[in-house]
Amino acid sequence: MNEQYISDRISVLRTKKNVSEYKMSLDLGHSKSYIQSISSGRSLPSMSEFLSICEFLGITPKDFFDDNIEEPSLIHELTNEAKTLQKDDLELLVSIARRLNGRSK
Repeated sequence: MNEQYISDRISVLRTKKNVSEYKMSLDLGHSKSYIQSISSGRSLPSMSEFLSICEFLGITPKDFFDDNIEEPSLIHELTNEAKTLQKDDLELLVSIARRLNGRSK
């Protein structure tokens, strides 16, 4: 993993969220070219800005670095919803996920 990974990952996740570099920059409180400078590799975000970027994208820093997850914001949303479910409902959700993945018990 290197600096290019961070730039590329931000670009991929931003695109999945269907937001432009311009809009993301402004929504984060920066100049219109802020995200473009990160995506091009000219600069990297500070740690506090990285955390703001993750929050904007609706993911955790762990999700950001896990490139095995194709839709991290949806996984994060599902996880948040699942936290409040009762055991029976969680078991049903796991069963549905296994069935969809072709791994029924």
